Amino acid sequence: MDNSISEVPYVILIGGGVEACEGIRVARQMGLKLIVVDGDPHAPGFELADLSLSISTYDGQQLIRACRDLQQDGCKIIGVIAMCADVPVSVAAVAQALGLPGLSLESACWVADKLLMKQRLEAQGIPIPGYAAVKSVEDMGEQAALLGLPLVVKPVDSRGARGVLLIDEEAQFEWAYKVARDESPTGRVMVEEYLPGPQFSTETLVDKGQCYTVGFSDRNYEWLEKTRPHIIENGGDAPTALSPTERQQVVDTVEKAALALNIRSGVAKGDMVLTPRGPKVIEIAGRLSGGYFSTTQIPLATGVNFVEQAIRLALGETLQPSAVASKWQRGVAIRYLDLPPGRVSSVTGEKKAASLPGVEMLRLFVAPGDYVPQLGNHTQRPGFVIATAETKELAVSRAQRALAQIRIDYAQ
Repeated sequence: MDNSISEVPYVILIGGGVEACEGIRVARQMGLKLIVVDGDPHAPGFELADLSLSISTYDGQQLIRACRDLQQDGCKIIGVIAMCADVPVSVAAVAQALGLPGLSLESACWVADKLLMKQRLEAQGIPIPGYAAVKSVEDMGEQAALLGLPLVVKPVDSRGARGVLLIDEEAQFEWAYKVARDESPTGRVMVEEYLPGPQFSTETLVDKGQCYTVGFSDRNYEWLEKTRPHIIENGGDAPTALSPTERQQVVDTVEKAALALNIRSGVAKGDMVLTPRGPKVIEIAGRLSGGYFSTTQIPLATGVNFVEQAIRLALGETLQPSAVASKWQRGVAIRYLDLPPGRVSSVTGEKKAASLPGVEMLRLFVAPGDYVPQLGNHTQRPGFVIATAETKELAVSRAQRALAQIRIDYAQ
């Protein structure tokens, strides 16, 4: 071990994928020394790390052992945070073992398990959809009679919309149960009441029980009728179309939910819906969001460096109100590339699309030779663009125009 390892403190960043690199760069700009953890030995985040640990992000115990080995070699570790990775239990386990700030293990288990989360929120009086665990197709039929159709079926402990289905009729029950069960690492399935109304992504910083909901985006489900029964989101946009009163109602609800889950210091990512009876919580995650929301969209929309503030919380620092106050409200939109299934032969138009006015980020995840699958979850979306403008409407238009420049040809 290099003797220089003991000269400065280090921060553990769990997650080193492509999206995580945006947050890792923020940490580097803060002047921090970084230990990046990822199960992929070729994770791009390792190139930005001072130290790299090729360990599964889900294996908290192995990570604890590796961190203790580093400490024995003189490495001072002062914080841990997940970077665009849904691994709250790993983060909490490391934080507890090393005496670092962060979620308790109890809170981490609540936000990692959708059934435990719903049970806790219900017990705390937070408005949520009707729900139930189901252990068989017969159970699903019984719950459908109580909750009504359409019905949302989902794995208890998966992510990225894997196995999340909107079911309209009894003939789909057996298939839906199997799909959701197969996407659950523990083989557990639950159902939820389908709630009509606009949905929102929120991002809240919590400092000693004080909540700052900085991120607020209207979710876009214009693909729903095409991808159904799979529930696939086609991005989102800000500022919200809600009235100030409606927005505040959603914010109040998500902040109460975060505190009900005992998130007293850290991040609470909310999936919310505004029903005719008021806001309800679909899910709360105790981590930075994916989809470049926390890393890119919130700073563009508000001027707040959200990831920096989340890292400061992980270091045990107190947030300054001026640092989390929106500096502006700018139009921001993310939209995903819509492609039919097939084998790709060529991809053109990317440079032209990226050069258009307002285009802040363009990423394509397809190349010649790749096979584009039928969309079944969020990880299969083949590319996206993030655009900005003075208004939300113009940002959406710019995003759509950029995607229209992309030409994908298929092998015959």
